[in-house]
Amino acid sequence: MENPVLIFGAKALGKTALDIFNSNGVIVYGFLEDETSLHGTEIGEVSVFSATDDEGFTELIGNKCEAFIAVEDRTERKTLVEYLHETRQTQPVNAVHPSAIISEDAHIGHGNLIAAGVIVQTFSKVSNHCILHAGVIIDTETVLEDFVQVGAGSVIGMGAKVGENTFIGSGVTIVGGVEIGKNARIGAGSVVIENVATGATVFGNPAKKV
Repeated sequence: MENPVLIFGAKALGKTALDIFNSNGVIVYGFLEDETSLHGTEIGEVSVFSATDDEGFTELIGNKCEAFIAVEDRTERKTLVEYLHETRQTQPVNAVHPSAIISEDAHIGHGNLIAAGVIVQTFSKVSNHCILHAGVIIDTETVLEDFVQVGAGSVIGMGAKVGENTFIGSGVTIVGGVEIGKNARIGAGSVVIENVATGATVFGNPAKKV
């Protein structure tokens, strides 16, 4: 990546993104963050400049800077992605930790965060703007649609399908072939052995609707 990166979000996920870019030798220009108490502070010697809609900085995107969205709230994340599409006609870049193992035959879209120790197996698909926290395993032929978030240490089995905007907590196991509807929520530590309906929240071992 030739251009420096401007990170949207200066909280925990932003710090993870900074570590990933640093590990890849990518220069981070700075952070944009809507929490005003963070403005003027530094994270690892990188400045938190201003709000995410500050045109003095966003106008650099697509010309002199790339952008990465490091916001966990999926609604806010989607809003910021749409903002970049509409105002800058650009896609956020991926942040992939160098210790992640991604098959050459896997498909990785745009704007994804793939943290340390993640494994993405052959012929699987990680669409756009997903967050895969440390140690996640995405098995062969698994599909994650846009804006899926997967907590640390979770395992998504062979051929599973996870719908758009789904949240999967830490330490979850989803067995092979299961289909998760969009906007679903899977509680931490759950074992999912059957399909989950659109918008459902499930928890437990085996996971049941709550």
